[in-house]
Amino acid sequence: MLTTEFVQLALLCGSGSVFFLFVVLGIVLKITTTPFPKIVRHKDEMFYSDPVTGEQRSFPSLNDEPTLQLSVIVPAFDEEKRLPVMLDECLEYLETRSKVEKDFTYEVIVVSDGSRDRTVKVALDYARKVGTDKLRVLSLIENRGKGGAVRLGMLSSRGKFLLFADADGATKFQDYAKLQQAMTTVSDGDWHRDALAIGSRAHLEQEATAKRTFFRTFLMHGFHLLVWTFAVKRVRDTQCGFKLLTRAAATKLFSVMHVERWAFDVELLFIAQSYRMPIEEVAVNWTEIEGSKLTPFWSWLQMGRDLILIWFRYAIGAWQLEKSHSN
Repeated sequence: MLTTEFVQLALLCGSGSVFFLFVVLGIVLKITTTPFPKIVRHKDEMFYSDPVTGEQRSFPSLNDEPTLQLSVIVPAFDEEKRLPVMLDECLEYLETRSKVEKDFTYEVIVVSDGSRDRTVKVALDYARKVGTDKLRVLSLIENRGKGGAVRLGMLSSRGKFLLFADADGATKFQDYAKLQQAMTTVSDGDWHRDALAIGSRAHLEQEATAKRTFFRTFLMHGFHLLVWTFAVKRVRDTQCGFKLLTRAAATKLFSVMHVERWAFDVELLFIAQSYRMPIEEVAVNWTEIEGSKLTPFWSWLQMGRDLILIWFRYAIGAWQLEKSHSN
C-alpha cells in the first residue's frame, strides 16, 4: 500500500516538474522571441554583379510587379562540384521551353550561402555565358542556412511563379512541367492566387526503405511521425527540394517564416496549411546524389527538435501569423 502511494506521489511530482519546465520554457520563449521575423539583409546582398561589365546592379523586390513567367531559386553552400551538372540540365530545359513558347520567360538566381569554395565563381561563369537577365548570383556574406538563402532569393525574384530547386540536381528538372500542370489546376494559372505545387518522393518510400539500414529507416519514420503530429498533416513529403509557389503565396509565406535552417520546409508548409492555401503534392523523379551536407542522425535529431519548437512557439503565441493572409 505504502509502495503504491509512493509511486503515485513520484508520478505526480514528475508530471508537475514537466509542466513547470514547459511553463518556464514558454515564458523564456515569449520574452526572447519576436512574433514576426527580423529579416536581415546586408547592403552588399542587395546587388548582383554583371561579370561582363563588372557593374553592380540592384536586385528587384518581391513586392514589385513580376516581369517574367518563372524564377528559379537555387540555394548553394559549397556546391562548386555539383552545381554545374544541375545548372546545365536546368538551363537546357528552360532555354528549350523559351524557344518553343514565346511567353515562357525565366531567370535563375543562384544564392551562395556564404560558400567557402568556388561556388560563386562557378555561378558567375554561367552568368557570363547566358547573361544576367537569365542568371544572377546572390552572394550572401555569411551562412544563414538553406531556408535563409531561399528566402533572400525569393525576395530578389521577378517571376510570377517561383520555384526553389536544390543545387545537387537530385530532382530531374523536366519534372517542372508536372509542377506547372498541378499549379495551373490549383491556381488557374493566376499568380495573384495563393497556391503551392510541391515535388514529392513519397512514392519512392518503399524502395528507399529496402535500401536503407534499419536505423536510418527508423529515423525516417520517426521524423515523418513528428511532422504529422506537430506540424503538417496534408503533405507526405515535406523535405523534397523542388517546390513551386505563386508570387502571392511567396510574399505571404516568406515574410513570416522564422526558421532558416533545414526544418524551414516544415514551417513553410505549416504556415501555408494555417493560411488554408491549396497545396498540391506531385510525384517527381529523384536520385540520391553524393555530397550531401546532412549527417543522418544529428541532422534528423536537430530537425526533430526544431519541429517541436516550431509547434510550441506558435501554440503559445511567441510566433504569430498575419491573420489577414488567411484564405
